[in-house]
Amino acid sequence: MRFTSERVLDDGVVEREIDIDGVAGILWTPPRALSEPTPLILLGHPGGIQRMYPRLLARAQQSAAHGFSSATIDLPGAGDRPPIEGVDAARADLQTALRDGRPVTADVIDRLVVPLVDRAVPELQRTLDGLLALPEIAGPVGYSGGVIAIGVRLAATDPRVVAAGLFAGSYVPASTFDEARRVTIPVYVLLQWDDHGNDRQMALDLFDAFGSEEKTLQANMGGHTGVPSYAGEDAARFFTRHLRG
Repeated sequence: MRFTSERVLDDGVVEREIDIDGVAGILWTPPRALSEPTPLILLGHPGGIQRMYPRLLARAQQSAAHGFSSATIDLPGAGDRPPIEGVDAARADLQTALRDGRPVTADVIDRLVVPLVDRAVPELQRTLDGLLALPEIAGPVGYSGGVIAIGVRLAATDPRVVAAGLFAGSYVPASTFDEARRVTIPVYVLLQWDDHGNDRQMALDLFDAFGSEEKTLQANMGGHTGVPSYAGEDAARFFTRHLRG
């Protein structure tokens, strides 16, 4: 991992662009990290960092206000990264099914999501290897955001992740349900009830599948981008409880 740029934001948060084996990312650390190592939250998102930057920055600054560092990396196939073979064709089949009012089949979901998860989770783990070696990052680690199948795989397989705040609203392969049953860490799921184009019942079934003793579902009215501000505040309290004990 190497740093490619650094700047200090108005609130004192340090924003550094990072490169991990050719994958671009951003690390945000609060002012307190200069004197006290902090827990880390990995910020998940559905697309390229540049497109998602305003929302990622807002989430990072909220995390910093609670004493957490946060980081994100570009997803495979997003931004300037090369496409994943077969995913563009699966996305076209998805869009055709939605346009025609037909159900999205399990085959389309698998072709669209599974290759992304298979590539993204090892990259996130390499990111953790680099970040946890920094003196300003002490852990523990939380995962926050989507794509939900990525968060589930990471929560099920990496013991460094001790809490997961997951954003429902993306399609879920059948294999993700099996992985959810192996998740035992605390889970907080945020669901927009009127998220048209995504399967609400699938999100509810996935929540039911989690093997965690502590799991919370917050469902709010509204579409995909209509998440109320207090939902983020509730998620911040969830991470404060589990990353700071």
